[in-house]
Amino acid sequence: MAGEGKSSGEIAGIVHLSEGTVRNYLSEAIGKLGAANRVEAARLARDKGWL
Repeated sequence: MAGEGKSSGEIAGIVHLSEGTVRNYLSEAIGKLGAANRVEAARLARDKGWL
């Protein structure tokens, strides 16, 4: 969803988590992938076959 441009708030509503939790999860994924932002992180994860 982040790769599609959805905001943290939109994602939180869809997956029934707090917005802060979504931001934390995205931040961790971005860091672990060495990505510059959430869209790049989603692209890298797709390229690796994780999504």
